Amino acid sequence: MFFILSKTINFLAMPLVLVCLLWIASRFIRPAKWKKRLALTALILLLIISNDFITNEVALLWEPPATPYHQISKKYKLGILLTGVTKGNMQPDDRIYFQRGADRVTHTLQLYKLGIIEKILVSGGSGSLTKRARQEADEIAEALQLMGVPETDILIENQSRNTHESAVAVKAMLQNRYQPSDCLLITSAYHMYRSDACFAKAGWPCDTFTCDFLSHNRKFTPDVLFIPKAESVTIWTTLMREWAGLVAYKFSGYI
Repeated sequence: MFFILSKTINFLAMPLVLVCLLWIASRFIRPAKWKKRLALTALILLLIISNDFITNEVALLWEPPATPYHQISKKYKLGILLTGVTKGNMQPDDRIYFQRGADRVTHTLQLYKLGIIEKILVSGGSGSLTKRARQEADEIAEALQLMGVPETDILIENQSRNTHESAVAVKAMLQNRYQPSDCLLITSAYHMYRSDACFAKAGWPCDTFTCDFLSHNRKFTPDVLFIPKAESVTIWTTLMREWAGLVAYKFSGYI
């Protein structure tokens, strides 16, 4: 029930959905005063979520900063890579389809190649309401092998459907062989606060490594300050869905 409810909340938290609902309400509501207020609110919201500078400032405030590789002095026995970066049920099915977030995989690979992590645990089945032909952890494990990681250095947890379930499943899988201090949690910067909190709540607090940033270096050029961008709307969608997820997790006791 929580899984379906969280997906519904995510849909309603999408900023363009809010803009459309406000505009539709302004068309049907009768008092002229409220018609103007709702329409103006929809317009202002649309301008805000499409502005690159405002969007980037919010993302910079939310995302933990990146850690340069040379500043990581500790070696970890295991890197825990959270999924959420492939497209399911694409055709032809003889290959792996990545979407935004592929940095989670490539940066994990770099951590492995640099010797910062000895092995990789890929955690995540499918966060979709529809059934996938292959679980995402299996797809990413296959991709890592194609990139040169031996199968013996890859562990797979492919049954969890969300971050909370990943944290619980990973702890159950590792607690007799590893310690939390042996592990490095790897996920997107916008998703790190929830992930870190879930693993701490599950009793498996570990160090973190952020990647796949929504933010970019601060700029003051005219295109950033004044020109609306579709990518900004996409970033707001990701952030608002993440915030909605945090609220849902808090009420459910997952964090």
